[in-house]
Amino acid sequence: MAEHLTVGRVAELAGVSVRTLHHYDQIGLVRPSARTAAGYRAYSPVDVGRLREVLVYRRLGFGLREIAALVDDPGTDTVAHLRRLRGLLLEERDRATAMVTAIDRELEARAMGIRMTSEDQLGPFGSRLYEAIGTAYPATRRTEPRIAAQVWDALGDARTVLNVGAGTGSYEPPDRDVTAVEPSAVMRARRPASAAPCVAATAESLPFEDDSFDAAMAFSTVHHWRDPIAGLREMRRVARRVVVFTHDTSDAGWRHRFWLTRDYLPEVTGLVAGRPSVHRLARAIGARLEPVLIPWDCADGFLEAHWRRPEAYLDEQVRRAVSVWTRVGAEAEQRAVDRLRDDLSSGRWAERNRDLTDLDAAELGLRLLVA
Repeated sequence: MAEHLTVGRVAELAGVSVRTLHHYDQIGLVRPSARTAAGYRAYSPVDVGRLREVLVYRRLGFGLREIAALVDDPGTDTVAHLRRLRGLLLEERDRATAMVTAIDRELEARAMGIRMTSEDQLGPFGSRLYEAIGTAYPATRRTEPRIAAQVWDALGDARTVLNVGAGTGSYEPPDRDVTAVEPSAVMRARRPASAAPCVAATAESLPFEDDSFDAAMAFSTVHHWRDPIAGLREMRRVARRVVVFTHDTSDAGWRHRFWLTRDYLPEVTGLVAGRPSVHRLARAIGARLEPVLIPWDCADGFLEAHWRRPEAYLDEQVRRAVSVWTRVGAEAEQRAVDRLRDDLSSGRWAERNRDLTDLDAAELGLRLLVA
């Protein structure tokens, strides 16, 4: 019991009431793993770590049910949780900074006798706030219009579209009736107010009747699913057309197509081990495969997007927008970044990849499955 803390001590350190900790225990959110000889709750370092995650999410405005789903996610380890919390806190910090800047400007204007319009007063707290924050996040996952055009063309004349694993809403066609499905509370919280209505569910168990939609789409999400085949079959069940954006790792030499995984991050190979091949995915729903080229100035920050802009991978915010960097681990990430920085400085990268300079688009294994 030497490493355990009493409920009173934990409450004091965390700045919450004992009553709050009792409530978290009762609802199964944070349960102390031991009791003292007198029968009082006692918290181990692991319990305290879980409580820390809960408190950060709570102070970021998440509800208790959403927090429970986040901290109990079996696919996220402690390091991944910490990285996610760090990203959310950085966003919160930048929101606060942007609002402070807006208030400072208004104070300056008032000191000079300048009256602020209603738009000037409210703008920095609405859409203009997110524009200001966006400058600090070059890696935010935005819709790349040239890839979007290919995806939306594949949807055909579908009027109702289900977006599975929708994330923050990128690539949702603006001229269709879209319903989104997203299991992550973090992603749902980041969806803009103008995005399609979103249902908390998984791809493998879609809460819709057969043929409920003209089409179902999934963009860069299949690799996160527990059972990709089951998820695709569910999409086929609820929609008459299926369009999926994914990556072809079936070719034994796929890793060598992209210099980042070839020369700096070979650990990516281990991440796809055992994953169904793109051809198996296609067969599961009777889909055809279409190659998707990546423009050199791709606006979407997925892993391969910066194939002609290697300096981007030195930016931590670029890396945080891609799950691969978290999954390979901090040691592999730091080694890759250090090696790339050295090669860019010495000119080795430019010499090794001089054939990329004149390319406007690259074929790096991205595919559309269309059924």
